[in-house]
Amino acid sequence: MTIEERLGKVERELADARRRNRWLLTTVGLAVMGLGLVWILTKTTDSATAATTLKEIRANKFIVVDENGKDRVVLNVNKDVAGLGLLDKNGKTRASLSTDKDQVNLLLSDENGKKCTALNLSKHGSSLLLLDENGKVQAGLMAAKDVAGLSLSDENGIPRALLTIDKATGVGLQLSDENGKPRAGLNVLPDGPDLMLSDENGKPRAGLNVKKDHMGLMLLDKNNKHRAGLSVDEDEQNIRLSDHNGKIRAMLTVDKDGPSLTLSDENGKTIRSIP
Repeated sequence: MTIEERLGKVERELADARRRNRWLLTTVGLAVMGLGLVWILTKTTDSATAATTLKEIRANKFIVVDENGKDRVVLNVNKDVAGLGLLDKNGKTRASLSTDKDQVNLLLSDENGKKCTALNLSKHGSSLLLLDENGKVQAGLMAAKDVAGLSLSDENGIPRALLTIDKATGVGLQLSDENGKPRAGLNVLPDGPDLMLSDENGKPRAGLNVKKDHMGLMLLDKNNKHRAGLSVDEDEQNIRLSDHNGKIRAMLTVDKDGPSLTLSDENGKTIRSIP
C-alpha cells in the first residue's frame, strides 16, 4: 500500500469515526434508569398479621421526584429504546443511559446540560468522546475489530492528531493543520517505517522510508511529480534529479565499481555518461 493510499485510509477511518460520533451525540433523549420497586402491603386482623408483596410492576415509564416535586430520575421505554436519566435539582439531565437493538449509549453532562462525555458500544465497535463546554469534540478513542484509534482536536473541533493501530497496516500517526489538512504522517509498517510531509493542500511533498536493505528520500512538486531522490542500498547509492514531467535527467551513482554520472534528455535517452 502506498503512502497516499495509507493517508487516504486514515482519513476515511477518521471520517467514519466522526460520523459515528455525531450520530452518537444526537441521542439526547436518553433520559432513564432502572429502579427496583417493592411494595409491601400489610393487613392486620384480630387473630394474625399477613404481609403481601407485589412482585411485579409493568409500565412504560417511571418518574422519581424529590421533596420539591421535581423530576430527578426517569425510566422510560419508547418503542425499541430503553433509557434511564438522572437529573439535578435544576432539571438538567446530568447522566443518561440508553439501549436499543443496535447499540448502548452513556452520556454525562455538565451543569448546563451540555454533553461532556459520551460512550458508545455497537456491533461496529466502541468509542469514547470527550467534549468541551461548547459541545466540540476534543478527544476521541475508538476500537473496532482490527483497528484502534485516538483522535485529538482543537477548540474548533477539527482533528489535529490521529493515532491508529491497524492489524493490516501497522501503527500510524497523522498530524493536521487548522484546516484539517494532513501535514505530517508517520507509519510503522511490517516492512519498516516511513515519514511523509505534505503541503497546505494536503499533497505529499517529501517522503522518507527505511526498509530492511534500503533507505530512500524523495521530494515531490505540487503536481505530485518526483523531482529529486536519494536511495541507499547495500551495494549501491544514488542521487536522482528529475524534470517537471518526472523524467530522471541526472543520476549520480556509487557502487562497487566506483562512481558514475548519467545525464539524459527529456525522453530518457542518455546524452552523456561519466565514465
